[in-house]
Amino acid sequence: MYNRSTERLSGFAYKHQWISTAAYYKVMNRDFESGLELDDWFLSEQEFMKMLITHYLNICSEDGGLTLIGLQRFAKSLGIENAENFLHKDELIHIIQIITNNDPCFDSHLYNDCDLNQPCLWRAECKKLITHHTS
Repeated sequence: MYNRSTERLSGFAYKHQWISTAAYYKVMNRDFESGLELDDWFLSEQEFMKMLITHYLNICSEDGGLTLIGLQRFAKSLGIENAENFLHKDELIHIIQIITNNDPCFDSHLYNDCDLNQPCLWRAECKKLITHHTS
């Protein structure tokens, strides 16, 4: 019997393949001009993380919302050590924003630094957390 799951890449291998392919296309679009390969790699890494966050948030919205346990598991999948020790959603989102090179707006002074003019993957969750903390 054929089993597709044996052909799947591990999480690390998938991430590496995705990033390297994206970086390759960036170099190809520059006609293989050298000197910016590292920038291409970092940009592709950021795009990969953004894709994962978007996917995760879409699943959460379909499943009824963001939970602390779900966010802890997601943070762990991104490589955040001891994610289970974080007991507040805003702390985990703050750490995720930092490791994905996004301006962290989730801090102890809830959302004072939110720039509403900038695109933000976490904006809907931010509004929910603000409502929860002020009520």
